[in-house]
Amino acid sequence: MQTGILISLAGYFLLMIAIGIYAWRKSTSDSAGYLLAGRNLHPAVAALSAGASDMSGWLLLGLPGALYAAGLVEAWIGIGLFVGALVNWWVVAPRLRKQTEELGNALTIPQFLANRFPERATALRLVAAIIIVAFFAVYTAAGMVGGGKLFETSFASLFGDVGISDYMLGIWITAGVVLAYTMVGGFLAVSLTDFVQGCIMVVALVLMPAVVIWGGKDIGGLGELSAIPDALSQIGPAYLNLSTGLTFVGFLSAVTWGLGYFGQPHIIVRFMAIRSVADVKIARRIGMSWMGVALLGAIGVGIAGRAYAEANALIVEDPETIFIILANLLFHPLITGFLLAALLAAIMSTISSQLLVASSSLTEDFYRLLLRKDASERETVNIGRLCVLLVALMAIVIASNPDSQVLGLVSNAWAGFGAAFGPLIILSLTWDKMTGNGALAGLIVGAATVTAWISLGWNAQFMGGGGVYEIIPGFIAAWIAIVAVSRLTKQREMV
Repeated sequence: MQTGILISLAGYFLLMIAIGIYAWRKSTSDSAGYLLAGRNLHPAVAALSAGASDMSGWLLLGLPGALYAAGLVEAWIGIGLFVGALVNWWVVAPRLRKQTEELGNALTIPQFLANRFPERATALRLVAAIIIVAFFAVYTAAGMVGGGKLFETSFASLFGDVGISDYMLGIWITAGVVLAYTMVGGFLAVSLTDFVQGCIMVVALVLMPAVVIWGGKDIGGLGELSAIPDALSQIGPAYLNLSTGLTFVGFLSAVTWGLGYFGQPHIIVRFMAIRSVADVKIARRIGMSWMGVALLGAIGVGIAGRAYAEANALIVEDPETIFIILANLLFHPLITGFLLAALLAAIMSTISSQLLVASSSLTEDFYRLLLRKDASERETVNIGRLCVLLVALMAIVIASNPDSQVLGLVSNAWAGFGAAFGPLIILSLTWDKMTGNGALAGLIVGAATVTAWISLGWNAQFMGGGGVYEIIPGFIAAWIAIVAVSRLTKQREMV
């Protein structure tokens, strides 16, 4: 069985590397090509690349796992994300595509901020780059954890004693393939592989719950949709209720995940690379359609997976592995390989995007800004490749703890970016009274608030009640800081 799975996975790996080689030959001769594909992405590629790099292993591990454990109430996270992504496409995408090109043809978010607020250019680039590298190391680690869990769950007996745990072996294999095509092919390779990976992911997320729900009794399938409540009857009807145990604070903590979209550099950089502002509308329609189907599929995997487990007395020790368990139990090895490739696609699409964005900040906002202002295009591209490797190694160290939870790591990094960059990006694109000092204050206050909130444990328990998701205080504090400092410094400039 495992041989068939490995054949499918090997084919997937080879396809990703082939795309990387194609991109290397096409668009890595200069920084604009390596970091932004020459601003010439097809809207479909940009849309699925934004979606695939956004969702990560969280879509096939974290969200189904949360639904498996707690029930339909966890779907509010997906609802909040969908609304946030839609507003992001409406508000941020067209403005960012236009303004980043008009303001000095910025290749990175820190460059755009520096060009938008030249009076604080250096400070903005440095602080933004530090935040990007720090939070992306954590975010990328979440993807590595997903790769480790995949190999630990599916191939525990295949590799034998190789002197390394199955978990760490999975991390190194995942990182190795991602590095192969990202370092070689740059942004175009990442975007094209994201497109392919997005297609694989959505097929898998439709196929998995469909087989669980309507599969034959001989494979343990439920037979029909109406069988789900019966299978879950021992848990109780509250499991399928959107409001079970939901407090107002809990509701806010779930739906405010959507606020994070405005500040995710690896997502909004896709807006900068779309070939024209006119193509944003087409990309929005494609991207939101993909996201809607993918989220419904992930919800279906969690709920149908729990029903399957209850109906077949299946013991699932780690809810975040339910997708992997069902793939191994219900499908032919070649199909299982495809489904596991979908999981790897979700993981790798996000890792590659994050590595490249973090690398671009290290290259353009540290190396080229402080060390080698006159660096050649070839030198800059090579330094970018080296920085991809450096950030990957940092993430591997963070992910080395096998008890790490994908959803927990993602939620922390997502909140950090959302609070630090979300209000900053929105206001910089829409409010002409914003100042460089206000932008800098928003960056620092947003990141610091999220970090302090997590450190104090207030995201788990706050004032004797349930925790408050750290993006809420971080986003509000950053917004207030930007407006207050901008108004104060604007008045001083007028005097």
